Amino acid sequence: MELEGLSNVQMEMVLQFQDFTGIEDISVCRDVLTRNMWDLEVAIQEQLNIREGRPSVYATESRPPQVINDRYLQHVFSSASGSTPRPSGFTGLINYFINNVFSFCYNTVSSLVMAFLNLFRSNERIKHPVHPVFYHGTYAQALNDAKRELKFLLVYLHSEGKSEAESFCRNALSDTQVVTYINRNMIFWACDIASPEGYRVSHSINARQYPILVVVGMRWNKMIIMGRMEGDCSAEELLRRLQTVVTDNEVYMSQARAERLERSLTQSLRKQQDEAYEQSLKADQEKERRKQEEKEEQLRQQQAIEAEKQAEVERKNNIARLKIDMASEVPSEPPADASGTTSVVFKLPSGARIERRFYRQDSIRDVYKFIFCHPASPDRFEITTNFPKRVLYSEAKETDGSATISDVGLQNREVLFVNDLDA
Repeated sequence: MELEGLSNVQMEMVLQFQDFTGIEDISVCRDVLTRNMWDLEVAIQEQLNIREGRPSVYATESRPPQVINDRYLQHVFSSASGSTPRPSGFTGLINYFINNVFSFCYNTVSSLVMAFLNLFRSNERIKHPVHPVFYHGTYAQALNDAKRELKFLLVYLHSEGKSEAESFCRNALSDTQVVTYINRNMIFWACDIASPEGYRVSHSINARQYPILVVVGMRWNKMIIMGRMEGDCSAEELLRRLQTVVTDNEVYMSQARAERLERSLTQSLRKQQDEAYEQSLKADQEKERRKQEEKEEQLRQQQAIEAEKQAEVERKNNIARLKIDMASEVPSEPPADASGTTSVVFKLPSGARIERRFYRQDSIRDVYKFIFCHPASPDRFEITTNFPKRVLYSEAKETDGSATISDVGLQNREVLFVNDLDA
């Protein structure tokens, strides 16, 4: 099926292109759109340019494709009026040879002279009221467009001085059926051999008789001359000749289109596979990157936890050393019968109760040192009264630790609370 393997959007574009251009072969429509990267507007514009005889944007004059000129691969049609009677006898053979040599030399010299005289003349097209659409580019551009579009290229070389050429243009090439057939099936390039380009092309196709038409097309991946028509003929005969060449060689053109389409589809499939692989690779790389980031984040969190634990251990060790060092700074407890003392009961956050006597001239800082050095005390705490609540000493606030027990108003027996600041 011609539309097999296409998406719904591509199928719709093929049908739109066919409706707009009128190309009957849907595989050709698909091929044209594929070559133009499925840009419907560009593909339609290219077809319109070619139908109007304008070179496509892809046509170039540099390095045109080589055209194989092998008469064994051509349909050769010659005009009966232009053929020379077969010589008879030795004398006739001599005359035939001399006439042909003279004719060849005369035609060559006259062509050179006319080419020189017309060197600075513009390459004007053959002027007749009705004619096929002329391709308005060079011969090289016409070859490139024919190869790219896989269309037949019809080359017509005109000789102004030949009466047969005038008759051919007036009667055969201007026929409506011939014009319609050429416009529908071929790119038509015409030139007068009096122009420099026409002279070069006449030698490249080995023209011997004028007017001359050659049909160039793609066969076996090469551009070859498929048909050669020399001399004047009727419109019916010209149409028959063209149809014969096209019919016998259309299979090669169809094969070339199929091969090109297959290559294009293979390239497209390979491109899609490469894109899918790249996307899969990127997805795997992204997944690996995220996994690596997660591992690194987990490692950072673990390291942070370990650092916190280590810091906590260091803090505990520092506090333990500080308690040992500060124990020597705690004043001794006064005897039970000593005067000027205050008995204090401390209630710790753990529920433990500690009782201790202090001299009233001892500072609140001394009281703090006693509680701090006790094994059951919190690491950070404050010492307060019960009611009314007063903060006597706090590590979180600036308090005067030099004030004595008497200064803060503690009497003979007091109850103080130790509040954990980290709880």
